[in-house]
Order: sequence, then structure tokens, then C-alpha cells
Amino acid sequence: MTTETSSRNGVVDLSFEAESPLAPPTELLERLPSYDWLLQAGRGQTFFPPLEALGRPQEQRSWSSFLEHRVPVMTEDVAREALLSFVNSKCCYSSTVAGDLVIRELNQQTLCRYRLETFSESRISEWTFQPFTNHSVDGPQRGASPRLWDIKVQVPPMFQEDIRKFQVPHSSLVKECHKCHGRGRYKCSGCHGAGTVRCPSCCGAKRKAKQSRRCQLCAGSGRRRCSTCSGRGNKTCATCKGEKKLLHFIQLVIMWKNSLFEFVSEHRLNCPRELLAKAKGENLFKDENSVVYPIVDFPLRDISLASQRGIAEHSAALASRARVLQQRQTIELIPLTEVHYWYQGKTYVYYIYGTDHQVYAVDYPERYCCGCTIV
Repeated sequence: MTTETSSRNGVVDLSFEAESPLAPPTELLERLPSYDWLLQAGRGQTFFPPLEALGRPQEQRSWSSFLEHRVPVMTEDVAREALLSFVNSKCCYSSTVAGDLVIRELNQQTLCRYRLETFSESRISEWTFQPFTNHSVDGPQRGASPRLWDIKVQVPPMFQEDIRKFQVPHSSLVKECHKCHGRGRYKCSGCHGAGTVRCPSCCGAKRKAKQSRRCQLCAGSGRRRCSTCSGRGNKTCATCKGEKKLLHFIQLVIMWKNSLFEFVSEHRLNCPRELLAKAKGENLFKDENSVVYPIVDFPLRDISLASQRGIAEHSAALASRARVLQQRQTIELIPLTEVHYWYQGKTYVYYIYGTDHQVYAVDYPERYCCGCTIV
């Protein structure tokens, strides 16, 4: 059935049409004076160049506090208490072991964790639309649309990610709905406009096979009311919600993102690095500004190299598509202790990490399987 035939009753037959795109063809939309380049860029989203961040002179730092800093020494009592607390949080660990074990050796190390956070803002634009309900239209006749980076918005608190969408002023256009061609409804694809479908019980035969009685489901008519359109034969256009027209406008999408770079200094113990990356530490150094500079003279060379690498990576990743609003780099001390202990003639080991004395125990004796996760 052609579109011309099906439109006689004001309803378009879209039974066999593919789904419409998110936006209508570009040729339907007039070119806005301030956004010719957006239409030329195609239908894809377009990133815009960021504003340049202002620099500041690099400051001289003194690391005497690092050289003088000492974390508390781990004792047997503290080590045993940490293990007891860990065991009590696990339903399948016996607390008897933690009370009776004999601690043989404590190997303590202090690690450094470097962290760089870069809070950036990126802006993209895209054509979008919504059903037009006869409200006022803020179109090009009211003036030229501002450039996207000229639109002032409230920035969320630093280092808190968010996404917001705004309608670009003076970019609205009203067009006939491209899905239903301005009719507000289209023919149901389930019944092809008939309002009824063949009875699923008798397959339209009005009687079931080898039975003389008429079909009870369709009362012998061979047809059932279409459940897709409730028997109406057509459906309200889902694109324009029956309004027949669409309000097209340029939508500004602003994304605030917090990029994270982390590095934990090398250690000789077998505690997983992913646990150390999440461990609570003691803050040794914090530098926050619109732009931070690489650390070059830290006593641990790996930390200086990590700072230089992290800042370079963030700069390369964000320079062409975002504006950096704030950066923050920190250095934290992470205590780590390897505890060797003896229990019933065998030697075992567990690790205590972080300032809050978290425990990592792999081969804890007298452990019963009941579905909990071993950490």
C-alpha cells in the first residue's frame, strides 16, 4: 500500500518504513547565521576548542617535612587487633586463630601514592526536537545565537562530575513532523489499519480443526481486536505526540569530568596494588590551582616521574576538546606491614595496609566456605 493511498483518511502508513533518525534531514532546517559550521559538520556531535588556561610561575618546594616524617611503628598488639577486627567482619573466619596465633615477624614499609585530578569542562552541540505545543518560538528572528563558549552557566563544585543540557537561544525552528508527515497519527503496523487481526485460536477459520462448534475466543468471527492499537486501526505518532509539528533547536550539552591519574611507589611485598590504590593514607603534600606543575625534586624519583607523566597525559588528552578548570595533585603516605605468624605448626602471612589498618589475608586457617568474598 502506497503512502498516497493510505493518506486519504489523514493517516500515514508507516508499517514497512524504517525507524526515523533522531533528527530530520539537515536540508529541512534553515541555516542559522551563527551556526553554519554546525550544519556543515554533519549530523554528528561537534566538540569546540577550549579556552586557554592562565599559567602561574612554578613555586619552589621544600621536602624537609617528608624526610622528617615518620609513620607510627606497627606493634604486635596493633597487628593482632587489626586481624581480630578483620575476622569479626567475616562470617566464615574463625576468631580462635586470631587469638591463639604467634606473631613471628613484622616487616613494615611506607609507600607513597601520587594522585592527580584534572577537572575539565567540554561542550558539544546537537540538533534535537520536541513536540510543538503552540508556545512562543525563540528563533533567528529574535537575534543571532551566541557562540557555545559564550553561553554563561553555573559551574558545579570543583571535582564533582555533572552533565547538563541547555537550549541555545534564538536557535528554534518549527517544522512538520518528519515521522507522520504532519498528520499526528499513523496506521497500526499490527493490523494494517483494520483494527482487527486473525484469531490466534482458530487462525481465522471461525472453527477449530475437527470441531463443529464455533471458536469461543472470537465468537466465530475469525477476527480479534488488535491489541497494538486497541482496535482503532491507527496510533498516535510517538515522535510528535499527535501535535503534528516539531520544535527543532540546537541543544548545548556541557560535561564536567574529573580525570584521575594514580601511582603507588614500588614495594617488595605481595600485597595487591589495587588495594593500595584505594587505601587510606596520610596526606603529605597538596597542590591545587587552575594549573599545577610537575613535581621534579621529590626524594623518591618515581613520584617525580609519575607527576610529570600524569600531567603530560591529562594535557594531551584534554587539550583539543576540553577546558581545564582546576587541577589538584597530592602525595600520601601509605603504611604497609607484612605479618608472619605461626599457628598449629604452620607459618602463615597477612598484610595490614592504610592508616585505618585494613587487612589482606589469603591463606587464613580455619576458614569455612559460605559464599562471602575473601579480601
